[in-house]
Amino acid sequence: MTRPGLPKLIATDLDGTLVRSDETVSAYTHQVLDRVRAAGIPVVGATGRGPRLAELTRNDIRAADFLVMAGGGRVVDQSDPSGPVVLRDERLPAEVLATLLADLEAAVGPLTVMVEASDEHDAPLWGDYHPSWPYQDAFETRSRAECLSCDVIKAFVRTADHHVDELLAVARQIVPPGVATLTQAGLGFVEICPPGVDKSTGLTVVAQRLGVDPAEVLVFGDMPNDLPMFEWAGWARVAVSNAHPTVRALADEVTLRNDDDGVAVYLDRLLSR
Repeated sequence: MTRPGLPKLIATDLDGTLVRSDETVSAYTHQVLDRVRAAGIPVVGATGRGPRLAELTRNDIRAADFLVMAGGGRVVDQSDPSGPVVLRDERLPAEVLATLLADLEAAVGPLTVMVEASDEHDAPLWGDYHPSWPYQDAFETRSRAECLSCDVIKAFVRTADHHVDELLAVARQIVPPGVATLTQAGLGFVEICPPGVDKSTGLTVVAQRLGVDPAEVLVFGDMPNDLPMFEWAGWARVAVSNAHPTVRALADEVTLRNDDDGVAVYLDRLLSR
């Protein structure tokens, strides 16, 4: 249930939630988020995007005081006048990833695998390029051995024969949560993150730094990788109307689509009431 008054912290997913289908954020949305900050409420961008996309992310949510990136694995405080401060940086060991990929392939057959290994600006993804990948990211075709030559920020896997939700369900039966966190963000790939890494644990870092209780946090999202922060936040959980059914089911409220600036419309009404 939505609590009275205003939340103490607001976190929103980006792609599919704040960002429109044409990969833009409206001037109206930026203006509303500026009003949120002016009201004294810190704003957090909580995204699956890795730190290689930090510049793009900052541009999409300019009002953000904090960024929770890589699905919770990288947390950045942007409020320090001396520059961004990294508060969390988690990696998945290469040997752990190699073992779980072998276990998955034994169960579901050959996997298309991509890894995000570098946090340098616009660093390429490595691995098996697949034409269904929805973004024009830099990419380097690399062998499985090369992909497993270092610890990674996250990995992406898909098969030709499984819907992403089906593959996620099977993978969770095979890979214990203490080994890796598995989710999907609407890209058609299962995402493999370090154990204990999700948007709720990333937001916990922010909330503890600010002295904010989860019961005082408002969150917005659209995909299963947003479910942990929906389960964690207590002021309100708001889904955009284009959200995955599991997210809509957990939401306290549903706002307009991302293409109709649903997050900004909700916040505009909240600040005006």
